[in-house]
Amino acid sequence: MFVLELSYTAPLEAVDAVLEEHMVWLDGLYEQGVFLASGRKEPRDGGVILAVAADRARIEEITAGDPFVRAGVCAYRVTEFIATKTAPALEGYRETLG
Repeated sequence: MFVLELSYTAPLEAVDAVLEEHMVWLDGLYEQGVFLASGRKEPRDGGVILAVAADRARIEEITAGDPFVRAGVCAYRVTEFIATKTAPALEGYRETLG
């Protein structure tokens, strides 16, 4: 599982100019089952996405396709973790240490 932290690198006006395209991109990844949760940080200086993928390389490919990245208005920090405990709704994403 991955925590994707977005940090805006441009003024909010530039972020907002690409927001609709970013939302369509998010929707597509939710439909594919890659994204589990997402939202703005408070204060509004970026966002956070909870994601699942086969490996970090796939996540790097996904984040590179974000319209925010392509427009140069955000940077990603990717943290991979092993979800050994989850809420019941996320039980299918639990992993074991091996």
